[in-house]
Formats: sequence, structure tokens, C-alpha cells
Amino acid sequence: MGDALGVIGGGQLGRYFVLAAQAMGYRAVVLEPDPQSPAGAVADEHIVAQYDDPDALAQLADLCRAVTIEFENPSVAALELLERKIVVRPSSTAVAIAQDRRSEKRFCIETGLAVAPFAIVETIGDITAAAAQNLFPGIIKTAGLGYDGKGQQRIDHAAQLADAFVELGSVPCVLELLMPLDAELSVVVARGCDGEIAMFAATHNVHINGILDASTAPYADDQVAREAQATAVLIAERLNYVGVLGVEFFVSNGKLLVNELAPRPHNSGHWTLNAARTSQFEQQVHTLVGTPLGDSAMTQPAVAMVNLLGDRWQYGELQTDSARMNPRAHLHLYGKRAARPGRKMGHLTVVGDRAAEVSAAAHQLRDDITPSA
Repeated sequence: MGDALGVIGGGQLGRYFVLAAQAMGYRAVVLEPDPQSPAGAVADEHIVAQYDDPDALAQLADLCRAVTIEFENPSVAALELLERKIVVRPSSTAVAIAQDRRSEKRFCIETGLAVAPFAIVETIGDITAAAAQNLFPGIIKTAGLGYDGKGQQRIDHAAQLADAFVELGSVPCVLELLMPLDAELSVVVARGCDGEIAMFAATHNVHINGILDASTAPYADDQVAREAQATAVLIAERLNYVGVLGVEFFVSNGKLLVNELAPRPHNSGHWTLNAARTSQFEQQVHTLVGTPLGDSAMTQPAVAMVNLLGDRWQYGELQTDSARMNPRAHLHLYGKRAARPGRKMGHLTVVGDRAAEVSAAAHQLRDDITPSA
């Protein structure tokens, strides 16, 4: 066993974990098949191999004292293999629940938490029973491997269900009733191996085409925010979770519903890099090595974050001077080589005194840096 910290996955969340680990005095190793990944580019060592490659996992275990993840769909079997040799946080058990929407929904119900009405569709034979529950209009989502709007389709009528299930690959799915939304929010919580909790401010989120577009903190309704935070803590405790956990919520007709669990830092928590005493990635390092958690309090009264998707590069490189010269703005680019539509290439954060003002400023700056045709 080595002394480095490992992360499975080489995206931007892994990149920020690596940078946090290095700033805190640790060497960092990335397991990621893409040789040009954002995390691999800054790691002390990059193992270029598939996430479940036995030789690569053995090398990771030899180099590292502990390993974490930066995406929700690693091989659970690979995590179990690593757990026999070194510390893995979050655990394979917690990841298995969070990466499967069926297990996730069942866990929430068993914990006494509200979710949108749903039905499980595992085979074509389940279509009739699912359709009879009248969950329309609804969303059918693959039980695993879906993110950023992928692996899901809207269903307006029962007659569309069978075709949609086949189009999604006839893999196990969850059909959810499409709920009227007052708002969407998320809570990022860190839980240490001793049960210590560090809670970040609840964050108001806006999605476009299933992809997070913008986040603003703190969430305006204090009562809803406190309920969401308490729910996130309950989930972490019931999972015996050690690590950083993102919990997504719907607010529908004034009622808080659990949407999804992310067993890793969360896109909506990127604002913590510039507006919290300890970022979500620093907390990830603390939970992995067992050191006391940092102070998660906001350092600014309000903060807004907007994502920069690959679509914005279609007319050339971004014109970043306006963002870089703004003292309240922080521009983050992830170093990805190919700018594809819908791909997260970076984000822009603006801090200030009022949520409405920082949100408007972030959106305006994003428009200013985008080249036009």
C-alpha cells in the first residue's frame, strides 16, 4: 500500500479533487481510460486503463492509501475488490444504492422520505402494470448510467411507454410521474468516518434539457432549505456514508421530494470553490483520509454559478477578458480538448451581496464571453 490518494474517474470533479489533495500535501493518482482527461493532466500519476481493469486496480491499490470516486457509475465489483486492500470512500454499498434508481427509490421510501410517484419497468412484461398506474405525463429513465438528461424520455401517454422502453435499450428503467415544479434545489453534505457532518448552503438550481444550467446559493426559502439539509443528513446517516454526497430535490406544490443521490461532489456545489471556507473537494479529501472536516460556511452573502457547455465554442474560443477583469467573477475552464454540444467545458462563478444580482451578473458575463456568428 502506498501513501497517495486515488480517484476513479478523470473528469472535472476528479481534477478539483486532485488539486485539493495536492494543496493539502498529498500525492494524487487518477484511474481513467482517457489519456487527455482533465484530472489526469494534473495528477501525480495517471493510470490509463478501464475503470474495472484488474491490473490497473491492483496498481491503484499499491500506490494509494485510500481511493474515492468522481462519478456515480464505477463498477461496484471494482470498488469491492479495492475495499479488500485499502480504504474506499464512499463504500461500494452506498455507491450501489445511489447508482441504481430502483435501489435509490426503495431506499428513500424505506427511510420515510417522499419521492415522485413511480413504477419500475425491468422487462417488456412490466409495461402493462406500469401503464395502469397512470403516471402520465411522465419520464422514463434507465435505472443506471443516466446523467445530464441522457438515458431518459418524456412519456405523454401510456401507448408511448413500450416504444420508449425499447428505444432506451430494454434495460431496467424507472417511470416517474412528471411533477409540477415550484423549484429544484440541492444540498451537498460531507460526512466523516466518525459521523462528523459538514453542511453546505442549500442551492437553487435551474436545468435546461436535463443539464444543470445555473445554481444560486443560499436557497431563498429558509424553511425549505433547513428541511432539505436535515434530509440530506438523514440520508448520509442511514447509508452510513463517508464522503461527500449531493442530494437533489424537487419542490412540488410546496412539498419537498428527493430526486436523486450523487455519491460524490456535485456540479451545483462548484460555487464552494470561491464562496465557502472549505470547498466540497477539500471536504472530500478530509473524509477520505479521516481528518476533521473544514468549516463549510459561506464567505459571501450570495453566489451564482453558470455552466459553460460546449455549444458556446461553436463560433470560436470564448472571449474571456470581461470575466477575468471582473473582481467578483471567477472563470473555471476544465482543459477538455473537444468542445461538444452539451459537454461541460467550464463554469463561471459570481459573488456578491444579493442572489438576484449575482445571478443576473453571471448570466450576463456568460453571454459576454460567448462569441457570436
